[in-house]
Amino acid sequence: MIEDSETVDGFLARHASDVEETVRQAAALEIMPRWRRLAAHEVDQKAGPHDLVTDADRKAEQYLTEQLVALLPGSVVVGEEAVHANPASYEAIRGEAPVWIVDPVDGTRQFVHGETGFCTLIALALRGVVYASWTYAPAREQFATAVRGRGAFLEGGRLHAGPPEPGRDLRVATSHPDYTTQEQKRALLGLRTKGVAPRACGSAGLEYLAVARGESDATAFSWEAAWDHAAGLLLVEEAGGTHLTRTGEPFRVTGGNDLPFTAARDAATARQVAALLSGGAA
Repeated sequence: MIEDSETVDGFLARHASDVEETVRQAAALEIMPRWRRLAAHEVDQKAGPHDLVTDADRKAEQYLTEQLVALLPGSVVVGEEAVHANPASYEAIRGEAPVWIVDPVDGTRQFVHGETGFCTLIALALRGVVYASWTYAPAREQFATAVRGRGAFLEGGRLHAGPPEPGRDLRVATSHPDYTTQEQKRALLGLRTKGVAPRACGSAGLEYLAVARGESDATAFSWEAAWDHAAGLLLVEEAGGTHLTRTGEPFRVTGGNDLPFTAARDAATARQVAALLSGGAA
């Protein structure tokens, strides 16, 4: 079993490509055959009409859980659907074992509607540090990877976010109002200012990819579920970006963050957005 960062690096050197193949297989076997072919009985609600789960989510997570644990004996999985069934299982993210953080279908609403804006998100973490991530949007044929200290890549090409173009409004993807508290709504209103162009987010994983590619400038999210953020945050970091909570600290996948928080394509943009979320000026 992995016990330190040195052995994490060794595992990734040997098996990063195996993880990628596992993610591709999960999509090929369990997700894409159901895309635009879902029957009514294959779609359920969780917390409400905007919080959906499908057979693709459940079966892909089951496949990924079995395969990833087999690749790394002694590891555990924190997956969105398993945690929904047993909330106590989320605590494994704070444990001593290496943890696979899994979102089998990020953007389930888009998946159900037959749109292309969904992806599978996998991150490998140890003691709260994310060491590697895999982001796969099969309907768009996009596969992004990141390894801590080794960069971020999309289809083999290195990602470099870079600073925003001077003089242009910042493009910021924000949490949907349905998923925010009154305090968080007030914080997000700080982005309704000159020089910022906020919009509602789609799939969190694809929003992070857009930041890492320099197609979007920042995110402003108000929830902590690690499966939505872990993979994308490392992708942004390794593309040269950063992330900050309203108190100016990096986001922690283990929780306890001051929300909303931002991930941005460069440090200056992150500070500007974090300040606006805190009710101040950059």
